[in-house]
Amino acid sequence: MKKQDHIQLKSLTKSYKEGDKSRSVLDKLDLSIEEGEMIVLLGRSGSGKSTLLNIVSGIDRPDSGKVIIGETDLSNMDEKNRTLFRRKGIGFVFQSFNLIPTLTALENVLLPLKLKGDDDRNIADKAQQYLDQVGLGDRGESYPDRLSGGEQQRVAIARALAHEPMLILADEPTGNLDYETGRTILDMLNSLVRKNGRTMIIATHDRDICKIADRVVELKSGKLHDVEFSVSGVE
Repeated sequence: MKKQDHIQLKSLTKSYKEGDKSRSVLDKLDLSIEEGEMIVLLGRSGSGKSTLLNIVSGIDRPDSGKVIIGETDLSNMDEKNRTLFRRKGIGFVFQSFNLIPTLTALENVLLPLKLKGDDDRNIADKAQQYLDQVGLGDRGESYPDRLSGGEQQRVAIARALAHEPMLILADEPTGNLDYETGRTILDMLNSLVRKNGRTMIIATHDRDICKIADRVVELKSGKLHDVEFSVSGVE
């Protein structure tokens, strides 16, 4: 039985002013994603991958079109309500980790739980649980500058999952890591996202990441194109 479409992007358009000219980034883009599906979004630098993630998350708005996540139409929300939806429903993993340097690893994982408004009596245990899952249960009191790049990205994964969002967005999650560390982080991200039953979109230019995808799409000239791939790589 086909799962229900969890995310629907309908006729998204987005352009930016560059001097006197307008540059189209998204051109009536459509995409449907099933609940629990893992999508890899390929594209060259500047192709619009980050723009698309920002629109899906409600950070940015399209010029036209709809973004529907679950039963929520972000297109009809004002900025305040998009922010509230994002805090509760979306987790992020960034290339540059984006940990808050003045907070410990545990405090960084706690932050989305506090922003979501979860019960203070339970959130410390939940944050610790996710640090344990990424293998950093004994590093909760460490600050980001005391952690390696791979460890910082593990904390970022724990942070993205801790508030149990319906959708995980990852923007070049292995881009700042060496090859071996990147593969380890990728396998961990794949395992934990699937274990927790989340829907995920990974934006990347790295075709090796396609091996963990349920489906691969490529952003070219503002539109998405399906990419055929095998477990050994993109064909």
